[in-house]
Amino acid sequence: MKKIIILVLSVFLLFSIYSKTKEKESIIPDSAVRFRVIANSNTAYDQNIKIQIRNLIQNKILELTKDTKSIDEVRKILVEHQGELYDLTKEKLDSLNYDKSFKLTYGDNYFPEKKYKGLTYKEGNYESLVITIGDGNGENFWCVLFPPLCTLEVDENVSDTEYTFFIKEIIDKYFRK
Repeated sequence: MKKIIILVLSVFLLFSIYSKTKEKESIIPDSAVRFRVIANSNTAYDQNIKIQIRNLIQNKILELTKDTKSIDEVRKILVEHQGELYDLTKEKLDSLNYDKSFKLTYGDNYFPEKKYKGLTYKEGNYESLVITIGDGNGENFWCVLFPPLCTLEVDENVSDTEYTFFIKEIIDKYFRK
């Protein structure tokens, strides 16, 4: 009987964890600044270019905003350094001999709906820094600069491993004697 109760509780625990993580609305605050890089196309080459631009500009922005405490500070830094970010993007594309043009805009930019890790991010216009490479027909990268969520990206497998380990311990303890 004890084993059945433990099994039922384990199934209930797994179900409650699953249902809580399934299709939640975004928890990004209304006053947030986003960062987005849109690739020219979905070819491996264009996606690689997007990743290189993302890494370069995201690292520069994180360096510039590391000591900020408010959204107003982030806004001011982005406005003041927009030319520098543009120049860094241009230099990187030139060094890669990439012949597509690009646009860098800061302000109210459109984001399509996105589902990611069980969350739904609503479509709409959001305050953001957007780099559109070439025709901008490829997959994009985006994150939230303030509050600083770009640096909180966690491997999806970590939490799965922890839950599996916990359940495995219960099963081993009570069912494999």
